[in-house]
Amino acid sequence: MVFFYFIGIDLGYPVILAAMMREAMCRFRVVNIAVLNVVQGVLLVTEQILLDVKNLNIDFSSGKKQINTIANVSFQLYKGEVLGIVGESGSGKSVTSLAIMGLLRGTSARIENSEIQFQGKNLLQASDKEMRKIRGNKLAMIFQEPMTSLNPLFTIGNQMLETVRLHTDLSKKERQQICVNVLKSVGLSRAEALMKEYPHQLSGGMRQRVMIAMAMICQPDILIADEPTTALDVTIQSQILALMRDLNQKTKTSIIFITHDLGVVAEICDRVLVMYAGRVVEQGQVREIFQNPQHPYTKGLLRSLPGIAGKGKRLYSIPGNVPKPGAISAGCHFADRCDHVFADCRIGSPVLFETRPDHLVRCLLVEKEMGATVHE
Repeated sequence: MVFFYFIGIDLGYPVILAAMMREAMCRFRVVNIAVLNVVQGVLLVTEQILLDVKNLNIDFSSGKKQINTIANVSFQLYKGEVLGIVGESGSGKSVTSLAIMGLLRGTSARIENSEIQFQGKNLLQASDKEMRKIRGNKLAMIFQEPMTSLNPLFTIGNQMLETVRLHTDLSKKERQQICVNVLKSVGLSRAEALMKEYPHQLSGGMRQRVMIAMAMICQPDILIADEPTTALDVTIQSQILALMRDLNQKTKTSIIFITHDLGVVAEICDRVLVMYAGRVVEQGQVREIFQNPQHPYTKGLLRSLPGIAGKGKRLYSIPGNVPKPGAISAGCHFADRCDHVFADCRIGSPVLFETRPDHLVRCLLVEKEMGATVHE
């Protein structure tokens, strides 16, 4: 019945249909949690929250100045969920993921009055030794460009075996077999031969599959994928997305998928965070965001998607650029690029509002027109 309900809607774009199907599966999971919650109590919902980022604020030092890069970013990641984080370059997506992984330590970054809760522990307070045990084991990350992430001086096998050696007590033979098996699981049939090859001997798609295999080798609870398909052609991109979706469904690994492509979000994600200038400007179920976008920036991103019906028309692009960190001290950070800007946008700082259940928007125009409930 749900299937026919979807097909009956005149959407016009396959991208939105994919988003609806993903959202339907997510809704079934949420319904199941809610039903069990009545029987077993609130504890079940608490266990389902795998990662809880609270008021993440990141400043970077520039000379004697502290420049705010990430401001009050909060979100939750549930077990088995695929959460998309979307936005233009400079929106703060990658910095947020690096903070989760603890990879901003030793840099000029300063994180204060923030929490990143994972399995009952605030990762921001974990020691370097504790983070080394978590990273690659419980938390794993796929970086944007595999050629710069893989060490050109070591074979694929050496780099994979190091991860297994650090996080397990298995014998050398067992470690070797695990690496071969995981390479085969990501579609690399000649795994034994690849173990002896160097990164430059592999194609871009093969290198990205190796990166996914390295990230999944210890079966992490959370996988962060930072634009893993950006440098790949369309065919290979489709294969990588199908692979990640398959891994998510088989292993129940939660995925944070960082991208600037809303088409990819519709295909693979359950929920989405739209970030702009280091802030979450909109958040909700993928279907809800695609069908009922509220923030002018989200609407602009959706208008920028090429579509079948738009043949012969000039593709829309949002005017201007993302402001540099610290360039705007007051008002809405999107005001200079917004078609709906009014006087209050230059003065007041918008906060996240709940316009509908699980749909949050940071916009003074939404606040004025809808009288929504404050979330922050």
